[in-house]
Amino acid sequence: MRSFYIAEKITGAVTSISDAAQLHHLRDVLRLKAGDEVVIFDNEGTRYSCVIEKVDKKEAVMRIKSREAAPVRNLKLTIACSIPKQSRMDEIIDKLTQLGVDAIIPLVTERVIVKTQGSEQSRLERWRKIALTASEQSHRNLPPVVSSIRSLREVLAESKQYRLRLVPTLEGERKTLRQVFSDSLPSSILVLIGPEGDFTPPEISLALESGFIPVSLGDNVLRVETAAIAVVSYIKLAFE
Repeated sequence: MRSFYIAEKITGAVTSISDAAQLHHLRDVLRLKAGDEVVIFDNEGTRYSCVIEKVDKKEAVMRIKSREAAPVRNLKLTIACSIPKQSRMDEIIDKLTQLGVDAIIPLVTERVIVKTQGSEQSRLERWRKIALTASEQSHRNLPPVVSSIRSLREVLAESKQYRLRLVPTLEGERKTLRQVFSDSLPSSILVLIGPEGDFTPPEISLALESGFIPVSLGDNVLRVETAAIAVVSYIKLAFE
């Protein structure tokens, strides 16, 4: 069943989609019409099973058949990921959304070299749209929060709110993810994903001073997007 996200709390027995992009997708791409059933998620993660009553050029009107409150989550997972070259951040946003990450922070570090078209705001809007589309396709209750581009120091300054902080790195004494999660499963985790060439030694020192645990993702050197997917997959598996 097709799903859509509405960025507001739904009240009453009827709701509608009027956003131009979503309406185009519903009407012209999926060719949904009156009588078809869809799933709607609101900004609180509540799931609504709906039947379409009307579709025109301005809106799609749906009657709510049933509703289901958002499930209680036992983990808040945030990934602060260094921005890779070309458009690979788009893929990272898409894949991490599908894997159920709660928040994604595009990260600039000393070794990040980014050549992108358009302003930072246009990139952020594109990334949030990718996250929204991936959320709808994977039937997530809520899309992840995609923050504005941050520096490493900014992320470290706000990191104490997380119960566990991890930094995969290629050098020095490190723990495996199995060792980290062998004793407990914390309620909130922040992971730093480094750029091509890894974090610089001074950056690693700053992370360790901020309470981050250095971890290994194996013997192979991974691309940024592979490292992000690998660490999230392991954490999700540990919590199942």
